[in-house]
Amino acid sequence: MKIKKILVSQPKPASDKSPYYEIAQKYGVDIVFRPFIKVEGLTAKEFRQQKVYIPEYTAIIFTARTAIDHFFRICEEMRVSIPDTMKYFCTTESIALYLQKYIIYRKRKIFHGKTGKLEDLLPSLIKHKQEKFLYAISDVHNGDATILDKHGINYTKAVMYRTVSNDFGPDEAFDYDMLLFFSPQGIESLMKNFPDFTQGDIAIGTFGATTAQSVRDANLRLDIAAPSSEAPSMTTALELYLKKHVSVAGSAE
Repeated sequence: MKIKKILVSQPKPASDKSPYYEIAQKYGVDIVFRPFIKVEGLTAKEFRQQKVYIPEYTAIIFTARTAIDHFFRICEEMRVSIPDTMKYFCTTESIALYLQKYIIYRKRKIFHGKTGKLEDLLPSLIKHKQEKFLYAISDVHNGDATILDKHGINYTKAVMYRTVSNDFGPDEAFDYDMLLFFSPQGIESLMKNFPDFTQGDIAIGTFGATTAQSVRDANLRLDIAAPSSEAPSMTTALELYLKKHVSVAGSAE
């Protein structure tokens, strides 16, 4: 099997020290970063249709930096002033620190979890149960909010942004030997862009159980599945695959 060109359906890494670059050099493959999906913010008009009045809320829950960006964008577009008393609850410290882009961090009440799971935030949420929470999400939000219901948290979900297909142009080459996906929406975009797609020898890799299932549901062959006990990351899974099929010199075995 010849693996010469790999499409990674994610934005290009910010750092040159990404493991993907090391893999490309080691195995003599060309890795192209090309997202199949992109994030698009709701307009102020679309947001108003949800009948969510932001000034009514005293706290907000963030599970992604993208949610922070679109929350403050919508507030600016709608001329909503966020009071200094607003409390922020984030699922990780990195998401919490991202708030510095919009607020004076040390002067605000900010709480964060460690694992990235909503459940990890529960102690802080319960401690501030008297607050009225706004939960900023996307249109394909997969988080389990039932845990908030179970503990009597007063919250309202508010869609701030949507995930849409990042369509391929008519002159854009699609000559890849391997495709790596990170969400079910990526698989949907593949089938939308190429309704007559035939996999053949093209290897497909996924990260996450739901993404892997989307490949099977589309009647495609799954060649790489991460995370696993052997490969906790996509880059580890990719290297294990290439080690079996491609020599270090870059020629097919």
